[in-house]
Amino acid sequence: MIEQAQHRVVVIGAGFGGKYAARALRKAPAHVTVINGTNHHVFEPLIYQVATGILSPGEVATPVRELFRGQAGTEVLLGWVTDVDTDSRTVTATAPGGLPYQVPYDTLIVAAGTAQSYFGNDRFAEHTISLKSIDDAVELRSRILTAFEMAELATDPAEQARWLTFVIVGAGPTGVELAGQIAEIAHRTLPGEYRRIDPAQARVVLIDAADRILPAFSAGSSAAAARRLRKLGVEIHVNALVTDIDPTGVHLTPTAPRSPATSVTAPAPASAASAVDQRIDAMTRVWSAGVAAAPLAARIAEATGAPTDRSGRILVEPDLTVPGHPEIFVVGDLMSLDRLPGVAQVSIQGGAYAGRVIRRRLAGKPAGKPFHYFDKGNIATVSRFSAVADLRGVRLSGLAGWLLWLGVHWAYLPRGRNRATSLIRWAVTFLGRSRPERAVTARQAGFPALPPTPPPTEAPREPATATR
Repeated sequence: MIEQAQHRVVVIGAGFGGKYAARALRKAPAHVTVINGTNHHVFEPLIYQVATGILSPGEVATPVRELFRGQAGTEVLLGWVTDVDTDSRTVTATAPGGLPYQVPYDTLIVAAGTAQSYFGNDRFAEHTISLKSIDDAVELRSRILTAFEMAELATDPAEQARWLTFVIVGAGPTGVELAGQIAEIAHRTLPGEYRRIDPAQARVVLIDAADRILPAFSAGSSAAAARRLRKLGVEIHVNALVTDIDPTGVHLTPTAPRSPATSVTAPAPASAASAVDQRIDAMTRVWSAGVAAAPLAARIAEATGAPTDRSGRILVEPDLTVPGHPEIFVVGDLMSLDRLPGVAQVSIQGGAYAGRVIRRRLAGKPAGKPFHYFDKGNIATVSRFSAVADLRGVRLSGLAGWLLWLGVHWAYLPRGRNRATSLIRWAVTFLGRSRPERAVTARQAGFPALPPTPPPTEAPREPATATR
């Protein structure tokens, strides 16, 4: 049992922001409670590789308790925080099964992350899958692989084409990385394994309302990524707005060209296919077009009177605290400050900063300087041996960018075991043609399980015959 410390710090969320905040408090004279909705921390930059069969869930998800095993003053609780009472300084959470509980705090760090945004078209969620969790990644992997199986079974050419079409809405890093990997599955991994279809005929479509892909990157990197995707056979539709999504496809409407700064997301030079209204039939539809603040942000804003931005994120002070509430820090994707992007490094640096400020307070020292984000640049992989990177004025693409991507992501994986097994799986996938993770269950794919086999029927017994 952990002895209760005098100062109680509650950290909501065990993503990058929560993880680095709690780690920064490991030597602080405080009792730290980390509350997370799942039992694992997800290394989100590589979650798309779970969805495309390269890595297993365990290689990008680390048990939260394992992260803080060596921190004697830190406890971990499982549950979703639903409310914050700023008067009594307590948070209310709900554990699996609906069990509610409360945790008091003296200082609160909110790192609850974001939810998927459909820009007012919430009905789209019913007919698409996003990529925000391990559950999402496993389900998407199952849908991708099952689509090829269903195409093999289809006898109608139109139905077969629908199963072999993959639509990705949103061309930020996640959309670009998914498009590249699905194309490589179709062109490198699966050919030769089917008898009725040619997997290489699969159609991968990347859609965005902006005028180029990867809007957070330089125009040169965006163009390089677009060229590589087109070589893989990916169709890029830009200046194209998705106006409807149904169980078998999406509807597109052309838009006036937009700059990346005003767009939702972005793909590459406009294609002729984007010039007219059209429908794309597809049985696999992925939504990666935007995010919004987690619902908890609205509750905190209501309780504290804090302003929010258009996405629902809380506008914070330069020291990442809520206006009028120096005891509440908001870090990562849930905070809005100086138009900082919603990327992992903002969460990492913000979480570490909040932990340091609390340490200084507890030591009776001045708060120190306001939060300053050090922009390390942007990097995104496009395909095997190809990535783009913008690093403080230096632009890399192709193999050089991919090697940098490999080194950076390998270094940030949380455990030595994850690093070792990931290297093996990357070698299997990128040097060869195989995908280590291709097992699919009916439940993961969203299909009902096969009915149980009925017990065998016993043959009627012959009547016994008396013998002498």
